[in-house]
Amino acid sequence: MKRVFAIVAVFAALGLLTGCPRPASETSGPAAEATGQEAAAETKGDEQPAPQSRGTIGISLMTLTNPFFVIIGDTITEQAKKDGYATIVLSADENAAKQAEQIKDFIALDVAVIVLAPFDSKAIGPAIAEADNAGIPVFTVDNACLAEDCKVLSHVATDNLGGGRLAGELMIEALADSGGKIAVLDHKVTQSCLDRVTGFKEVIDKYNETAERKIEIVKELPSGGNRQTGYTSAKDVLQSDADIVGIFAINDPSALGAYAAVDEAAKTDQIKIIGFDGEKAGKEAIRDGKIYADPIQHPDMMGEIIVQYMMEYFDGKKPPQEKLIEATPYRQADGKADKSLGAD
Repeated sequence: MKRVFAIVAVFAALGLLTGCPRPASETSGPAAEATGQEAAAETKGDEQPAPQSRGTIGISLMTLTNPFFVIIGDTITEQAKKDGYATIVLSADENAAKQAEQIKDFIALDVAVIVLAPFDSKAIGPAIAEADNAGIPVFTVDNACLAEDCKVLSHVATDNLGGGRLAGELMIEALADSGGKIAVLDHKVTQSCLDRVTGFKEVIDKYNETAERKIEIVKELPSGGNRQTGYTSAKDVLQSDADIVGIFAINDPSALGAYAAVDEAAKTDQIKIIGFDGEKAGKEAIRDGKIYADPIQHPDMMGEIIVQYMMEYFDGKKPPQEKLIEATPYRQADGKADKSLGAD
């Protein structure tokens, strides 16, 4: 009981608790709204609170250092507010144990629904089971739960397998049928990244069946999904093989880290980099010729669809078990025409 009281006290102090936590009926009172990391969460003071609060949505994303997940959290918050729901958006900081604790806290607060972008697709299973036993529906976004008997109401994500295939096509395009040695910077703890690499390899293998100059994947190293690990792994690749001509990194932060290593080695003319995501920094790098291209995701669309499915569930309808959103190609010409990036 002490833990529950402590949790309630912390969130109440942050202004994160609302009236009735379940969607059965509306109650009067302002909707509390917060984004950020636990004690560092902050309310958006420049927005007017919703006139009524129907409950709170607990959201735990694998990280909030990646703008991709920030967009998902912000979009869910914005869309849910229109339907009278407040949100608590937390970062798991790429820590499976921390994310499990956040779910326990959401259960203690009796939130109306939980949305997760799991850091570890398998380790998240027991925590989701706890939410299910408490009668709280769980939605996942971007990364799926792979634990046995994982009871997730609906999963919304990029078609990562298709996106990986697109990345393979972009690599072939970037190398202009010249073939050569390439490296992959992966991230094997998340299903979304595993699917990207699987799709990528499928296309490269298919290409090699008939290509005169084959593309050879000679190194696979962890990207960590971040710039620092992407940089370190790319540096290791370049030091071990001077003939590398391409790198596929599973997201933009790791692709940007890879570019830093390539630039440091003075091999930007030799090595083509394919990223994945389409965050602003990645798009700018594509525009500037640092990254060749990306299959880009649409995190705002993911957030919108998640909220749509939540409201359908609250209205007694069964949402689709899975919704996959197609990744689309983004090349330098797209970057130069992208007015959202400003002048180059």
